[in-house]
Amino acid sequence: MSVPVRRGRPGYDLDRLLDVAVTVFNERGYDGTSMEDLAVRLGISKSAIYHHVSAKAELLRLATDRALDALEAVVAAPAGDTAIERLEYVVRGSVRVLAEELPFVTLLLRVRGNTEAERRALARRRELDHRLTDLVRAALAEGSLRPEVDPALTARLIFGTVNSLIEWYRPSRALRTEDVADAVVGLVLGGLRRSG
Repeated sequence: MSVPVRRGRPGYDLDRLLDVAVTVFNERGYDGTSMEDLAVRLGISKSAIYHHVSAKAELLRLATDRALDALEAVVAAPAGDTAIERLEYVVRGSVRVLAEELPFVTLLLRVRGNTEAERRALARRRELDHRLTDLVRAALAEGSLRPEVDPALTARLIFGTVNSLIEWYRPSRALRTEDVADAVVGLVLGGLRRSG
């Protein structure tokens, strides 16, 4: 069934446009989505979309920035007195961001560097990896982690574990975000902590 196209001034805001764009990008892929696809899904004209953004690439940038800004805020937060406490905070916070911004984080994790907006997002993701590596290194230096832990590998494995949640996690009353965060912290940090 075709959705009728509304003409004239748009009756929605940028947030609504962004929510729909991210949904369609995740369904069809960024490259496989046209502005016409977005207009049809929204039930408006393409020119109404251009009232809010200059191009499809701007939608991608706004969407990946939303996910990255939330993740960067978690990594930058001054939480805990020790590196291991900060590391636990980052793991819990990353799970929380993923749950709260699931479609946006899903899109972020699917970018491959084919466009300038994607390359920018990937560079910001690499910076997050470096910051988490530094945090693991600090926890190692304070003696909170087993001495054989490799900081760079550990950072990748931590983010990889959290990022894998996009494949199956859907927030519900039965499986709360905090329950998932507890499980991830227990699994990841439990294996890394120095015993005794």
